[in-house]
Amino acid sequence: MPQNKVTPPVADRTVRLVTLGCARNEVDSEELAARLETAGWALTDQPEADVVVVNTCGFIQAAKQESIDELLDAASSGAKVVAAGCLAERYGSQLAEALPEAQVVSFDDYPDIAARLDAVAAGERWAAHTPRDRRRLLPIAPADRPGATPDGVPGPVAAGLPPGPAPAEMWQNDIPDLPPGLAPASGPRVPRRRLDRGVTAPLKIASGCDRRCSFCAIPSFRGAFLSRPVSGLLAEARWLAGQGVRELMLVSENSTSYGKDLGNLRLLEELLPALAAVDGIAVVRVSYLQPAELRPGLIDVLASTPGVAPYFDLSFQHASGSVLRAMRRFGDAERFCDLVDRIRKACPAAGIRSNFIVGFPGETEADLEALQGFLDDARLDAIGIFGYSDEDGTEAASLPGQVDPAEIARRVEEVTSLADELMAQRSADRVGEISDVLLERRLGPGRYEGRAEHQAPEVDGITIVRGCADARAGDLVRAKFAAAEGVDLRGNLVETVSPVPR
Repeated sequence: MPQNKVTPPVADRTVRLVTLGCARNEVDSEELAARLETAGWALTDQPEADVVVVNTCGFIQAAKQESIDELLDAASSGAKVVAAGCLAERYGSQLAEALPEAQVVSFDDYPDIAARLDAVAAGERWAAHTPRDRRRLLPIAPADRPGATPDGVPGPVAAGLPPGPAPAEMWQNDIPDLPPGLAPASGPRVPRRRLDRGVTAPLKIASGCDRRCSFCAIPSFRGAFLSRPVSGLLAEARWLAGQGVRELMLVSENSTSYGKDLGNLRLLEELLPALAAVDGIAVVRVSYLQPAELRPGLIDVLASTPGVAPYFDLSFQHASGSVLRAMRRFGDAERFCDLVDRIRKACPAAGIRSNFIVGFPGETEADLEALQGFLDDARLDAIGIFGYSDEDGTEAASLPGQVDPAEIARRVEEVTSLADELMAQRSADRVGEISDVLLERRLGPGRYEGRAEHQAPEVDGITIVRGCADARAGDLVRAKFAAAEGVDLRGNLVETVSPVPR
């Protein structure tokens, strides 16, 4: 297969990429890195880079502030600074005016990101884009969107490629019919340069979201839902395996919608076994599942497919029916408990995590009690608690019954305390279980840090395994949990299930 030719780096063209936010942004940064490297920019992690690109997050107020702080910190080093990512896309010219220390790029600038940085290095400035609702850039009906045909033909085999950016040919047929100059939320599919050499990597299966939750602005700047064809995903998975990746973390704004615009609502159920069969991949994990869209067939595939982690990252957000209706979501504590029961019936050891918003407009003490009662009944493995904050342009920002910020903080503290206790109890309940564990880091002779099937990268706990004298990072082993420390577990090696290819 033809390889991309890397233009020799020019000494005075160094760029440092800073990634904030979710795993979807990690993929975007790796695609930007490949574009820049193939155009002659030298990637560096040193603070004295000529240009710093901050891939920002624009989800909630705390994330926006972190992005602004990072941009200001980069500018204080004397480097030229470029704001990319969600905050940049969402606010465009407004951000450029408020933060003259940085130049602002849109998702639509990603195909020409190297030229943009060339201009920055030369001291030029350009007018930042005017924000627009990206949901309107694609047809409302999923069936009318680009590439909306069933796709099941494997793409080019990428295993065995030497380290470096993935070949462009692996993505040349992904999203083929977008109008010139129009990029999907993360840019057209491009070569990817891994920036993290760990044994786990995110794999973006779709971009955008068609849901209309009243508190969320993401669809307006990430755009309408757009699935990636199976062929491109399989090709990228093979390439990642060739880079030493052992676990694929499937990411999107809503993974349960995967395939609806490709003419197949069950496509995720077909994709998962195909990815698990990729040579070198030991674990496939799915994130961002919507409870209202979680079909029985998908539960079965997640619970019983070899190589697919029985892990359910469910976006519950609350458990009070009235609060959920105000959020423009579905369900209540009873329905959610029934869903949890069905998952555990299919796989008793399944891992279940979720995030919840407290202090939503109109939330009463009775609503808060309903949420706490659900948490007590559901026995989730991982629980994230967030305080509500108004987001520009969302319906929730204008709802009556706004809760005082100090009261929101009190509720967050109260529910977080309960969540911590419940997660520790759930972890302790697992002592005596035997689980597959992906080893990630050697701690000392015979000791490795890893993650069990119910533990996703970064957001959940870890497992420390003893008895791994001959192990290597990337080995998938079976361990028996011997003790719990909060959400973290300690275990002893039972056997090696899938060693790293020697």
